Amino acid sequence: MSLASETRRAAENYPFLITALRAGVVNYTAAARFLDIDGETDAVATALRRYAEELPEYESSAGDVRVTMTSGIGPLEDPADAEADGGDRTLAVGGSAFGPGGEGYTAIVASGEIDASSLSSGLAALELAGIDVAGAGFDGEELLVVIERLDGANAVRVIERVLESRSNE
Repeated sequence: MSLASETRRAAENYPFLITALRAGVVNYTAAARFLDIDGETDAVATALRRYAEELPEYESSAGDVRVTMTSGIGPLEDPADAEADGGDRTLAVGGSAFGPGGEGYTAIVASGEIDASSLSSGLAALELAGIDVAGAGFDGEELLVVIERLDGANAVRVIERVLESRSNE
């Protein structure tokens, strides 16, 4: 396998690096050292630079977005209850579900011009803010993040900031 192919394969193991390459905000030498590929660091950095030139530019479809917060969310005993709740926002994955009528959690819901990468960016920002996420999902129209009740207001601000910055790109 060529050094260029090996570099691409290694970079693709780190989605954040591909995003940074697309956005043009990478220190190629530092990224080459991070990837720890056998070969000269300068050669790996050059391979990354060439790969970045071939990637599509970073764009976002985020635009008009509304972010809301709903308290009184908690784990549901039976995930089937998530579908029988009369249309309230719920999150069910596998054998676990969160929905209204519980305690201890808050749901942050964003709707509007969002995409799956909006959820990814939001989760990364929440992690940086030290806010633990109990559950998250995206259905093509809305994203929903379940966090501890006391983190609700801070989480809304974080998600709003992320989505606003994505709409200004």
